[in-house]
Amino acid sequence: MPKTARALLQLPPATAAAIGKLGADLAVARLRRKESLKTWARRMGVSVPTLQRLEAGDPSVGIGIVATALWLIQRDGELGKLAAPEHDQGAIEMDVRAAVELGRARAQASAEARMTSQRAKDS
Repeated sequence: MPKTARALLQLPPATAAAIGKLGADLAVARLRRKESLKTWARRMGVSVPTLQRLEAGDPSVGIGIVATALWLIQRDGELGKLAAPEHDQGAIEMDVRAAVELGRARAQASAEARMTSQRAKDS
């Protein structure tokens, strides 16, 4: 089994649902613009079956195709923000934990140095 197929089978349910909603929302956007599948697919540079898979929420549709669909509805600007480091909550939490641990280690080292210094003075 190819790696891609395995990865798609392991999608978290919430992620699969979000992809499904994105596809449905893109279908609504197309319909609101009164565009046929054929016309929209031609504008995107894809086949009608590929557009149908996208609108059905098929997670195997390439990100470039998703980006093109978003561009057609003027929402592609959001792509640059999706994985922006300043919004990566998991990494931010890791950075905070590392800073707290470093602070504790430095405080401990400082306290030990003060105790050693005090002992030397008392001797």
